[in-house]
Amino acid sequence: MFDMDLPWWEFIVRGAAVYLILLLMVRLSGRRTVGQLTPFDLLVVMLLSEAVSNSLSGGDDSLVGGLIIAATLIFLNTGVAMLSTYSKRAAVMLDGTAVLIGRNGEFFDKVVKRCRVTESDLEQALRTADCAQSDMQTAFLEADGEITIQKKK
Repeated sequence: MFDMDLPWWEFIVRGAAVYLILLLMVRLSGRRTVGQLTPFDLLVVMLLSEAVSNSLSGGDDSLVGGLIIAATLIFLNTGVAMLSTYSKRAAVMLDGTAVLIGRNGEFFDKVVKRCRVTESDLEQALRTADCAQSDMQTAFLEADGEITIQKKK
């Protein structure tokens, strides 16, 4: 239980490598992945965790190895959050920015498709904002995947 099969530093390297690669993959997959998880998205997240588990531990089942990996992941997550807080450039790269997806009652089809937003997502956002499409001034896809609708005044 306490004997590790690998040197302690290898857990840190493995944890950091998997964290950074998954961070890049999630960031490249688009903002809807991060926003609202569909059942299929949740399934992918669960399968990702299973797929990388051996990459993290290298086959080591020790308690100490697991704790080293957990500490590494928490440290990296805190570091990325601090970097985003103190660096505007890092925040834009890691978190993204809002994208204008509609104006004056019209959605921009090319932008909506590029951002992989469905028509039902747009309709839901309009209902949530209690706004008819004709009364929409602007619509934004926020960095967290939420769609924000502003009504005309």
